[in-house]
Amino acid sequence: MMDLSIVIPLYNEDESIDELHSKIVSSLSNSSLNYEIIFIDDGSSDNSWNIIKDVTKRVHNTRAIRFLTNYGKSMALSAGFKSTRGEVVVTMDADLQDDPNEILQLYNVLINEDYHIVSGWKKKRYDSVIFKNLPSKLFNWAARLSSGIKLNDFNCGIKAYKSDVIKEIKLTSGMHRYIPVLAKNSGFNKIGEKIVLHHPRKHGKTKYGADRFIKGFLDLITLSFIERFGKRPMHFFGLFGTIILLVGFIFSIYLGIDKLFINTSGRLITERPEFFISLAAMIIGLQFFLAGFLGEIILRTRKRKDNYIIKEEIKRS
Repeated sequence: MMDLSIVIPLYNEDESIDELHSKIVSSLSNSSLNYEIIFIDDGSSDNSWNIIKDVTKRVHNTRAIRFLTNYGKSMALSAGFKSTRGEVVVTMDADLQDDPNEILQLYNVLINEDYHIVSGWKKKRYDSVIFKNLPSKLFNWAARLSSGIKLNDFNCGIKAYKSDVIKEIKLTSGMHRYIPVLAKNSGFNKIGEKIVLHHPRKHGKTKYGADRFIKGFLDLITLSFIERFGKRPMHFFGLFGTIILLVGFIFSIYLGIDKLFINTSGRLITERPEFFISLAAMIIGLQFFLAGFLGEIILRTRKRKDNYIIKEEIKRS
């Protein structure tokens, strides 16, 4: 098994790939680590794949995966994680904003302090204050509050993981931001943080718009729900269904007693608004209960499959 795998997801970064690769090799040239570099081309429409192919021909420890189309960073990381052979896995972005000199430092912190994850913290950022820095601070505050993990930069691209962690967690679309949360939910709770250098973007432009923070908050709500009820949906839907069903049942008993013993000459039960409240509550409660029951069945019978298609792969022994 290798000491280190470096996973680099990318999309339309043809101007950065060669320089990034050279800097990674240079930063690890004086170390004794046996390492590999894995590029994941997330359906780039520029010349990225041709440059990657050229790099893999020159350097034997570099491999690559090419997606059929753009599936997003989470799927790219998922494919990269599945392909790794290192005891430690470091992820970084391909836009040259992450510093390759941080790789060895993150590796050493992870090993020496026996963390499951060491996350980078871009304390000094070279991004737009209004469109990136402030939304990022708000997003990180919400993530800390909901997860209980004391990280300052959940979405930092450069992180180091023990191999056991990335082989265990399952990434779905958009969830790369919450890998520390997914890891904690799986029992890997030794999570550290290291301040890392952040550089201004040299080439091209960012692939993310302001909407990523909206999506991030929605993903956070989804993750919080799944953390609590993902393994037992009946605990959520069944509970609410039972309560609503009970409310409808109590209303129906009240109507029956009122008509039979109290107000025998009054309106028909079907002419009273309480009847429709009771009927609606029992129907909604039953639907919630059935939703929980079906969720349990689906959870136990589903078969996981990759949500991406690999168009081409370059392997090295």
